[in-house]
Amino acid sequence: MYGSEVTEPDILLAGVELGGTKCVCILGTGPHDIRAQQRLSTTDPVATLHEIESVLEQWRRQHGSFAALGVASFGPLDLKPASRTYGFIKSTTKPGWSHTDVVGRLARRFEVPIGANTDVNGAALAEGRWGAAQGLQNFAYITVGTGVGVGQIVNGIPVFGCSHSEMGHIRVVRMDGDRWPGACVFHGDCVEGLASGTAVEARVGTSADRIATDHFAWRAAAHALGQTLHNLVLTMAPQRIIFGGGVMTLQPHLLNRVRAELQSSLNGYVEVEEITTSIDRYIVAPDLGTLVGPLGALTLASVALQ
Repeated sequence: MYGSEVTEPDILLAGVELGGTKCVCILGTGPHDIRAQQRLSTTDPVATLHEIESVLEQWRRQHGSFAALGVASFGPLDLKPASRTYGFIKSTTKPGWSHTDVVGRLARRFEVPIGANTDVNGAALAEGRWGAAQGLQNFAYITVGTGVGVGQIVNGIPVFGCSHSEMGHIRVVRMDGDRWPGACVFHGDCVEGLASGTAVEARVGTSADRIATDHFAWRAAAHALGQTLHNLVLTMAPQRIIFGGGVMTLQPHLLNRVRAELQSSLNGYVEVEEITTSIDRYIVAPDLGTLVGPLGALTLASVALQ
């Protein structure tokens, strides 16, 4: 599998998980060998990238040189190696970050091999290597946080064609009676515009941790995510679907809601045991917990050495 080679213990790796709200820098070789970890707020590109560089530079002085760096970033990203804007964030919902050169800047600063991909693809690869997708060749990792993203792994590698997939921005069937226009600045009521933490808070007008679990906003979010799974099952047919991200971590009731929404939406059409009788083992939380994103960055660093 892509990124599945085991890193030698003496080869130190660094990673950066760059998310819409926070970024996490990590140093080590895997879940049982984390030498250092630092959480930073994602603000504007200049300040955030400067802080990342400062952390990595300090670690290099304290722990010695790292052999490679992994960057798992929110997107969309330009991941075509021959492109003059390879490693740039493209048009994004994160204010101020469109067309930011992330990978090139870090490559020039640290002069080590860099493995780059989306944060959800990195997390998916980490779950395939150490977590809930071990031994599987076709699976998906979905994050629900500031935004919504889907990492799709087919035959052991992330899906990539003209670009990486962006299932967080697909159109879905709306819940009956729901006329709220959605929060996505590009598409309004796409999945991200209906189900992300940003969207739920915009709909209700308060922080997510103050919203009761039986509030309509959570039912609408689960419905949109269930529609996403409907499309995912009927197109990619993953062997397992893993749900992570800040919203899913803080609102664990959503996992059962989403399972039920998928079964209701499919309405008996896909007769496979994983969905009909074993859905609690088919749609799961990440085995790596909140470390899945940073470990995704370490996985991408190991890919850069292959």
